[in-house]
Amino acid sequence: MNPSKTVQVQLTRFFAVSAERVFDAWLSPETLGRWMWGPGVRDEEVLHLRLDARVGGGFSFLVRRKGQDIDHIGTYLEIARPQRLVFTWAIREETMSEENISRVTLDFRPKDSGCELTLTHVMSDTWAEYADRTQAGWATMLTTLARELTGEAPRHG
Repeated sequence: MNPSKTVQVQLTRFFAVSAERVFDAWLSPETLGRWMWGPGVRDEEVLHLRLDARVGGGFSFLVRRKGQDIDHIGTYLEIARPQRLVFTWAIREETMSEENISRVTLDFRPKDSGCELTLTHVMSDTWAEYADRTQAGWATMLTTLARELTGEAPRHG
């Protein structure tokens, strides 16, 4: 991905739980199925949530929406619990071109009685028209994650 031709979406949220708990929620298929995917988040059916949580390992989150199977895939590039998690993000059917593979960076910082998470999603400018939808999708998922971990919505940073 050419850095000069990218679009960046960034969100910062405070969670009233430890950075370790928020970090771990990104690497547990069982937990992911409660906050990132499935009917609790949007109108979809989870077909499988598979991951190999190691640098160089990958994931496949296959869901069915409106009769269409969508496989969200990626590779873990950096795993530094509980400070940082970096992975690629793509739809399997669209990965023929590098411009269709984006990068998500999660930075976790202890703050007050919990932690602050900054999510940065960098994608090719080919996807610029989807930036608002991408931001809204991550915002929904982070709100659902906060409810999963604490029973309440996160504070916007």
